[in-house]
Amino acid sequence: MQSRAYVLIEAEAGQVGPILERLRSVAGIARADAVTGPYDVIATLETDESREIGRLGMNESHGVAGIKRTVTCLAI
Repeated sequence: MQSRAYVLIEAEAGQVGPILERLRSVAGIARADAVTGPYDVIATLETDESREIGRLGMNESHGVAGIKRTVTCLAI
């Protein structure tokens, strides 16, 4: 069964463009969009196994330069 999560991302000033470019190149990240409000970017993670959601969140999105803070919300 496919698993999905939304990662709410707070970016450093001027870093939204590079963050979007990096996230959009990662397999398993279905979408990455700039948004308004308290967060700067929302990324949608989609994988065939729920364990991959954790790997994507920890290894891929947390390591991107310019990201200050993330909140990961699993879809149920």
